[in-house]
Order: sequence, then C-alpha cells, then structure tokens
Amino acid sequence: MFIGEFEHFVDTKGRLAIPYRFRKQLGKGAVITRGIDLNLVVYPAAEWENAARKLITTPFGDPKARTFARFILSGALEVEFDRQGRALVPQFLREYAGIKGQAVAIGMYNKVEIWEPGRWSKLKKQATASREDLLEHLQQLDF
Repeated sequence: MFIGEFEHFVDTKGRLAIPYRFRKQLGKGAVITRGIDLNLVVYPAAEWENAARKLITTPFGDPKARTFARFILSGALEVEFDRQGRALVPQFLREYAGIKGQAVAIGMYNKVEIWEPGRWSKLKKQATASREDLLEHLQQLDF
C-alpha cells in the first residue's frame, strides 16, 4: 500500500529519488508512464499488468479508447532503481509533467503519482476550496 507525500529533487541527469517507503514495495524496478492530470504514474509490475490489460481490452472500435491506450502505453517505460534509490525519468516524461528540479511523490494505494510541486499545490488548494462539492460527490458514490 502506497500512502503519504514526499518531496524530492530531480538531478541534472534526470534521476528522481523514489521514497524508501515506496521503493521497498516496488522492488528493484517499476513502470512509469504519463498520468491523466499532467503528472506521472509509477506502477509496481503486477499493477502495471492489470492496468495495461484493461487498456488493451477496451473496445477497439472506440477511437477515444484507442487514443487513450496509445497515450498511456507509448509513454510507459520500465525503470530500475540505482543504489541511491533513484530512477531515470526520461526527458519527454519530465517535460510532459512539467518536472524540472523538484518533484512530489504521493502514494495512491496501488501506485505512486509524481507531480510538479506547483501543480500538486494547486490541486490540494482546489480540493480544500471545494471540499463541500467533493463531499457531496463522494456521498453520491456511496463513499
């Protein structure tokens, strides 16, 4: 289970330190890809298999489903962690997520999201500002 929020730096070579708590659950490597919200998502191997299977079993006749599958799968890469617990995040993924010198890693139970700090801060502020709407929505979802 991945929970918590951690700030880390991305070095000049594009390596991001993955928090130890997350890394020990990820093992020696993981899969990183684009997230829907201009962020990155790090999946443990088994979770990635589940997500990828869902993507490839979406209705092939649906152009939006094909586009989404292409978007996620084409950005996916297997990563390994070095001795310092860093993973090399390719430039095209860092650019997509707007990550330059710092990043925020957040636990999302079965995966880890990587955010540019300003975007993450803005998202948290929006969630706080609209908490009444969020609570109403969660009630509709029977949460």
